[in-house]
Amino acid sequence: MALAVQAGLAQEAGFKTVTSKSGTVLGYSSTSGVKILTVNGEKFKDLNKNGKLDKYEDWRLPANERAKDLASKMTVEQIAGLMLYSQHQKLPSNPVGFGAGTYNGKPFEESGMQPYELSDQQKKFLKEDNLRHVLLTALESPEVAAKWNNTAQAFVEGLDMGIPANNSSDPRHTATVTSEFNAGAGGTISLWPDGLAMGATFDPELVKQFGRIAAQEYRALGIATALSPQIDLGTEPRWYRIGYVFGESPQLVTDMAKAYVEGFQTSDKTTEIKDGWGYTSVNAMVKHWPGGGPEEGGRDGHWAMGKYAVYPGNNFASHTKPFLEGAFKLEGGTKKASAVMPYYTISFDRDTKYNENVGNGFSKYMITELLRDTYGYDGVVCTDWLITADEGKTPGDFAGKPWGAEVLTIAQRHYKVLMAGVDQFGGNNDKGPVLEAYQMGVKEFGKKFMRKRFERSAVRLLENIFRTGLFENPYLDVAQTKATVGKPEFMKAGYEAQLKSVVLLKNKAQALPVTEKKTVYVPKIYTPVKTDWWGIPTPATFDYPVDLNLVKKYYNVTEDPSKADFALVFVRNPQSKEGGYSAVDRKEGGNGYVPISLQYGTYTATTAREQSIAAGDAVIDPTITNRSYKGKTTTASNIMDLRTIEDTKMLMGDKPVIVSVTADKPMIFSEFENQVEGIVLNFGVSTQAVLDIISGKAEPSGLLPLQMPANMETVEAQKEDVPFDMEPHLDSEGNAYDFGFGLNWKGVINDARTTKYKK
Repeated sequence: MALAVQAGLAQEAGFKTVTSKSGTVLGYSSTSGVKILTVNGEKFKDLNKNGKLDKYEDWRLPANERAKDLASKMTVEQIAGLMLYSQHQKLPSNPVGFGAGTYNGKPFEESGMQPYELSDQQKKFLKEDNLRHVLLTALESPEVAAKWNNTAQAFVEGLDMGIPANNSSDPRHTATVTSEFNAGAGGTISLWPDGLAMGATFDPELVKQFGRIAAQEYRALGIATALSPQIDLGTEPRWYRIGYVFGESPQLVTDMAKAYVEGFQTSDKTTEIKDGWGYTSVNAMVKHWPGGGPEEGGRDGHWAMGKYAVYPGNNFASHTKPFLEGAFKLEGGTKKASAVMPYYTISFDRDTKYNENVGNGFSKYMITELLRDTYGYDGVVCTDWLITADEGKTPGDFAGKPWGAEVLTIAQRHYKVLMAGVDQFGGNNDKGPVLEAYQMGVKEFGKKFMRKRFERSAVRLLENIFRTGLFENPYLDVAQTKATVGKPEFMKAGYEAQLKSVVLLKNKAQALPVTEKKTVYVPKIYTPVKTDWWGIPTPATFDYPVDLNLVKKYYNVTEDPSKADFALVFVRNPQSKEGGYSAVDRKEGGNGYVPISLQYGTYTATTAREQSIAAGDAVIDPTITNRSYKGKTTTASNIMDLRTIEDTKMLMGDKPVIVSVTADKPMIFSEFENQVEGIVLNFGVSTQAVLDIISGKAEPSGLLPLQMPANMETVEAQKEDVPFDMEPHLDSEGNAYDFGFGLNWKGVINDARTTKYKK
């Protein structure tokens, strides 16, 4: 049964609702031209306005039957638009730069329009390009999101077949809401651990609870597809995106993947339509097939410098396990994740049929031979964003990512993606190249073949819209949205999960918890200039790393170490400035490739590979056939974090120094561990959660979801595709910082989780 919307509220928002005799609620716009048909006492929306009930308009029929009927009626141009997935949209649009847009030709601030109205660009891609899959990033508020959804749905309902928009989001519940992969989601919403932080709970049931809550909030925002979870294995500790995975254990990640998808996709009985799908279901797009974790040297596929995933341990199969035994093998009615995103990377020398080294989204072997035919996956496959666009001028530029297909035209890349078996193009608002690709197929295989090929993708894409009830009622009650998103019980559940993700690594002489309101010294931290993944810099700062007003709720704060009972140093894990590639090194005659270090101090890669496993760039730098960085030196950009720890210990003398580390990947602890009494590790949660652990308001229960290496030599010796193959750090208390390690107030944690998830 559909979620009911009060008629008065609906009409006030510009749409009407009508309830069919068997209980299904239909929502439609008063301006779209859609009329209500009555057949045998039941109500239906006449979406294509032909005055009769078509199969796709009949909510009594199975989603697959409805999708096939609608696909058969659509033009090639309409299907091409359905295959598009928009570039990142902000509500309202920025005036310039990333997410820019205009309103009647003017920047939003000058337009006099409301933030929930459609931008000129959104109207164009929805109407002219027939796009129906919109990626939303920053939202001014839940209210704006709901009103924008209603505006957009009314707009597309009045077009052609009346196909609703399937809005989506990257993860937006992370407690660090400005993390760059969600582009600063914004909007009051419950805040949860994400990636390694969620992995540190070792608790799939908690992940499922998160999925159910997050799905309710997503649907209240008008979002019906989650571009998550990221279920790659974190087997390469230097990888740029390792912070967003659940860990390096194939079994742990598999269980987390299954729980996450189950939680997001399964509606409860009051909102279910059929087979678990319903009005509170959110399609989960799992990523990144066949696993993006084993990036050579830890570089990342968002840039040409990181286009290769390598398998020196011949461990390809483990990376597919979270998909095949997790996301594709659900216990509930939805059965499998409804969509999959391949990663940018070239899975080097894994194609045993066509012997191609191309990005996974271009690979017929990876998509058709393996994913479709061998493993039987028939859901939506959507490329990662911008794989059909042109790459930048250097391997370190952030631009298109057409790895292995660099020499092809944009249209030829679209054609190769289609022939690989992919359904959808991430980050492309323009139907033009898709139609060019269609004509290439007609020329090679004939019109009948290509029509069938397009319809096959259309059915998959439409099923995900039908199953979530959007064809019946895509509209939102704004008051209900405001009451749902970030409601107290959701916020409380998210915060409790944050607490469970914090890992206590060291507690010498029971220095923790500090339960009394003692006096604490918190040093300022120097943060150097840094750039985000678009290359936009932020100035250097020297300031307190946390809000001292929050600290004062727990302790007395002093700026004089001699007056303090203990010190609390807040640092980040070592940050690699170049990310594995230096334009300066290349300009000076080197190959451009430099080490990614997990230690603060200067590191020289004396034990790195002599010859890289993969190399060669058809367009940018074809002369570089060896990407080795052996013998090169790098220093963490935030080396002052280490200096601050050392200086604080000197100032405090024999008094306890507690270090709180916020990490986005593994790190080398040997540089300072034996100098401090306590180490509390989090992977991106609120300062309050960390302070609740330190003060004893909550007991630590988090476990390491991956190994913390003893040194950089063991990092260089490990194989990118193999888990648990490093020597872990051994601390002054005799504890190894290995997978599954964590302390509570009694000592080393040994419980059902550590028994189940062993190395």
